[in-house]
Amino acid sequence: MLLNHMLSDITLRERRTGVPANTPGIWTREQVEAWRPIVDAVHAKGGVFFCQIWHAGRVSNTGYQPNGQAPISSTDKPIRLNDIDVSEFTPPGLLRTDEIAQVVNDFRLGAKNSIEAGFDGVEIHGAHGYLLDQFMKDHVNDRTDQYGGSLENCCRFPLEVVEAIVNEIGADKVGIRLSPFEDYMDSGDSNPKELGLHMANALNKYGMALLPMRKAFRGTFIAAGGYDREDGNNAVAEGRADLIAYGRIFLANPDLPKRFELNAPLNKYKRETFYISDPVVGYTDYPFLEATT
Repeated sequence: MLLNHMLSDITLRERRTGVPANTPGIWTREQVEAWRPIVDAVHAKGGVFFCQIWHAGRVSNTGYQPNGQAPISSTDKPIRLNDIDVSEFTPPGLLRTDEIAQVVNDFRLGAKNSIEAGFDGVEIHGAHGYLLDQFMKDHVNDRTDQYGGSLENCCRFPLEVVEAIVNEIGADKVGIRLSPFEDYMDSGDSNPKELGLHMANALNKYGMALLPMRKAFRGTFIAAGGYDREDGNNAVAEGRADLIAYGRIFLANPDLPKRFELNAPLNKYKRETFYISDPVVGYTDYPFLEATT
């Protein structure tokens, strides 16, 4: 079975998330209206379209923040990685306990705006070292309030975001992306298996639509990360996943479902064009199957 289920590119929940100006947003009325024709175009082709809402946290710098303020995080420790220029990420400011409710509400409003723009649902980005992941991972979170210390406390803020969004738009329109075993952006955890199981079990009570973790989660499970056509088919056939998400090869193959259906050759993606600002190169210039035959 081929399911044309799409996610929007990482979409800001609000202005303070602290990423470059050409990153898409959905916190203003103008942005909501601008998304409508894009969402309508996906629906016109029979697609299901979820908006991914996200906050960078400390994966930022003061140049991307309003008034040059520090990025926010579960800690005031900066990112320290051997393979990056540490000046790219300035030291964050510890998000105060009394500020957390506002950030939860910002996520809620982002979800509300997504539905108003016509999206079928939202995926909460709780992975890859961004803000929610910074709270969950004990290598980052060094708080001593109710949002740090124990596993339950470290997961409290992400689960508050989930609950607020579920209450706003309904559990059947909500998914979350988690990466407990990843240490991307200096965000490792001492017991990732326990973290993953805790989050999966905690999320079960909401009856959410989508989650990229298996066994402990009773909803629809999406696997992602390096799958090709054969790997994806095998994962579903063997019961290791309900759905497979594709990113890089979908970017390079705008008609990927058709290519999979026909078992046709794939365009090779060009990694060097992934993060440039050109609106065409590496984004909309990959050929469709008809143009290559």
